[in-house]
Amino acid sequence: MIYSKEVEMMCPVAKGAKHEPAPIPEEGKWVHSKKIEDISGFTHGVGWCAPQQGACKLTLNVKEGIIEEALVETIGCSGMTHSAAMAAEILQGKTILEALNTDLVCDAINTAMRELFLQIVYGRTQSAFSDDGLVVGAGLEDLGKGLRSQVGTMYATKAKGVRYLEMAEGYVTGIALDADNEVIGYQFVNLGKMTDFIKKGDDPTTAWEKSKGQYGRVDDAVKIIDPRKE
Repeated sequence: MIYSKEVEMMCPVAKGAKHEPAPIPEEGKWVHSKKIEDISGFTHGVGWCAPQQGACKLTLNVKEGIIEEALVETIGCSGMTHSAAMAAEILQGKTILEALNTDLVCDAINTAMRELFLQIVYGRTQSAFSDDGLVVGAGLEDLGKGLRSQVGTMYATKAKGVRYLEMAEGYVTGIALDADNEVIGYQFVNLGKMTDFIKKGDDPTTAWEKSKGQYGRVDDAVKIIDPRKE
């Protein structure tokens, strides 16, 4: 350590009371966090790219400072999906400090990492009060059985009204309308289930029929329209 002459000339003054950092909740314990390895937690965060044309939902499961699990979900330009693939390879195994200072390819993912870092180091994780935290693999629970991101896609114009395109249940194939042309339900096909049926040997037509469903008062509809064609 190099000191200036002014500091070298000073007489030493003893430090008084030891003022510990405030404890933060981590996986069911109160921890005085001093080192990266003191940090554990499972949490989500959202980031956005500079022109705000896309976003990333990032999920991390950190154990003793190391990212043991990462789920990267993006919406926006096609490049963001490729960036997500690269970020998922980069993140696992790094400390949260390494991850914070690593280029994760896309602004939205970098911003999400910054937001998660703040949540984690300040004890604002989802597992803050869960004994021993969440198991590695908990991130997949957000995706459901088909391991697909939950995405809602809707479109509307003043002239022609609303069109449901993608709901949590899947790809919307029809919108049910009543006598006043108001939406009372929708039909959908779960593409994840359909793919699984095909992988198990079903032909595409059978898989399509087995993966169809509906929500709302579809049976009472006066007409059903294709949201992409009508």
